[in-house]
Amino acid sequence: MVPHLATALNGPLLDFEKKILEATPSIERWFRLEWQEHTPPFYCSVDMRNSGFKLAPVDTNLFPGGFNHLGSEMLPLAVQASMAAIEKYCPDARNLLLIPEDRPCNASYWQNIARQMQIYRQTGLNVRLGNLDENATEVKTIVLADGAELLVEPLQRSANGRRLGLKNFDPCTILLNNDLSTRIPAILENIHEQTLLPPLHAGWAMRRKTNHFASYDEVVKKFAKMVEIDPWLINPFHAKCGDVDFEAGTGLDGLMASVDTILAKIRKKYKEYGIKDKPFVIVKADAGTCGMGIMTVRDSREVRDLSSKQRNKMTVVKDGREVHDYIVQEGVYTFEQIDESVAEPVVYMIDRYVVGGFYRVHQDRGVDENLNAPGMEFVPLAFAQQHAVPDVRAKPGTAAPNRFYMYGVVARLALLAASLELEKTDPNPEIY
Repeated sequence: MVPHLATALNGPLLDFEKKILEATPSIERWFRLEWQEHTPPFYCSVDMRNSGFKLAPVDTNLFPGGFNHLGSEMLPLAVQASMAAIEKYCPDARNLLLIPEDRPCNASYWQNIARQMQIYRQTGLNVRLGNLDENATEVKTIVLADGAELLVEPLQRSANGRRLGLKNFDPCTILLNNDLSTRIPAILENIHEQTLLPPLHAGWAMRRKTNHFASYDEVVKKFAKMVEIDPWLINPFHAKCGDVDFEAGTGLDGLMASVDTILAKIRKKYKEYGIKDKPFVIVKADAGTCGMGIMTVRDSREVRDLSSKQRNKMTVVKDGREVHDYIVQEGVYTFEQIDESVAEPVVYMIDRYVVGGFYRVHQDRGVDENLNAPGMEFVPLAFAQQHAVPDVRAKPGTAAPNRFYMYGVVARLALLAASLELEKTDPNPEIY
């Protein structure tokens, strides 16, 4: 599925595509050398926006939950990448413990878990599911739409307290598909004889988006110098704003100042490139996911003029967690459409490899709004079809495979940034 660009790629991105294709050997070698110095997260998904003049990641998720939205033709890639990842941590691995979110009513999420189990079993692993609810004593059965059943079993610590597993199941590796939004459960702490992926500090109880984008700044600066482009073309401006309480009305002056600063930077860039669109920013919680605690702002005064309902939405996010720290991020338009609905690409990676992606589509949202919201749909994006090899002879902006390759390059920059971020924020670097 190739989306229609309401506004075709224009000057800046056309030049970027041309430079990326010409520099492909150098780019791939650069990534290869970077991965000799840094370890990629086990898996990752990157939400991207393509405005026609700018292509940038806007969110990087270290606990991706949409593997069921990838095309089935991508499964062999996912299996191969999983093999490469698992061999790094436990070459003789036999058992994998997968710990999912507690979402009993979310059928799509459990289809994602079933797809992940299918992928990891193809690597030669026995895969079972563990229940992170520390009070769970019984096996929970999840019935999928096709009638298949998933069993989620109570977790158990070993007699010496150093290992985590299930009854009669001792895994080499523990894979979290739970983003630890509110806290780090005690049962996951002090695991010394097994590999826990991703590490605990990757969860939203500790992780912050501003740390990630600070690392992304660092990565893009090096990359942009190599391919000789303006880093702004693939990097959204951002700022951190803490101690904000929308309900009490405190900290709003600082937030408004940050909004004004980012808007001014965008206006300057728009003027430089002759862009006529109206600048906007996205204000969102500095920790958390699921599209909660997000709003589009075009004028800083909008921050102070929120309704009671809007203030509440910005204050409480997933699992009832209260928010006081925010990231103000440059808003990137998405001018891609599928069936006249606004769309944005989401790229999935396992280890350092792109294994596929999909378009998040929302018919009720605009080109300057968050699409990760109720009513969204998903259209698989096939990176690996035979005809999807980059075509260096094609006129810039006309070949879908070249656009997909650009997606993969920018997504891997975000993946590399996530690796740096985890290194810098690791509270126990000698353990991991």
